[in-house]
Amino acid sequence: MASLIFLTHPEVVIDPNQPITEWPLNPIGRARMERFVDLVADRNVKAVYASTERKARDGAAIVAERLGLPYGTHEDLGENDRSSTGFIAPPEFWDVVREFFGRPHDSIRGWERAVDAQTRIVKAVTRILRENPTSGDIVIVSHGAVGCLLTAHLQQVEIGRESRPQHPGGGCFIVVDRDTFTLTQNWRAIEDGFAV
Repeated sequence: MASLIFLTHPEVVIDPNQPITEWPLNPIGRARMERFVDLVADRNVKAVYASTERKARDGAAIVAERLGLPYGTHEDLGENDRSSTGFIAPPEFWDVVREFFGRPHDSIRGWERAVDAQTRIVKAVTRILRENPTSGDIVIVSHGAVGCLLTAHLQQVEIGRESRPQHPGGGCFIVVDRDTFTLTQNWRAIEDGFAV
C-alpha cells in the first residue's frame, strides 16, 4: 500500500525583518528533519514535494538529498495567505489563528479565508497524487495550518474540529493511503515515529 506522508516543517529562524515566506529552518529544525529521513529511509519513498516557502523547501531538500531524489514545489501547498498583516508576534498571532479556524468563512484581518485555503490545498494534494507517475510513497513538506485544513477534509469534519499536531515546534506528520485518499495514521511527532 503506497502512502502520502504529509509533514509540517519543524522549527524555523524567526526574523521579523524578513518576509515570513523566506524564513529558513533553524539548527533544531534541520536536525529534526534528519531524524525524519531516518524514519522513512526504509520505506519506498519515490517522490518529495514542498510548498514554495523556504522552510518547507529546506525540509524537502534534506529528505530528497538523503534519499537521492529530486524534489518538486507546488505553490498551492503554501500556508494561508497572511500578507495583509505580515508578521504578528505571539501571543497575538495565536489569537488570530484561533479566529481563522473558528470562523472559516470569514477573512480574519484580511487573511485568506480558511475555506478557500482548504479548497486550494486539497486540490493541490489530489493533483500531486493523480499526476505523480511513481507507485511508491510520496512525502510532502508543508505547514501547520495546511496540515490542519487537509486533516479536516480527510476526517470529514468542520474546519476547526480536526485533530491537530501537538508538538509546539512543528515537525509532525500524518499518513494517507495514496489510492483511497483516506487517513491511515493520525498526527505524530517525528520523535514518535510511525504507528505500528
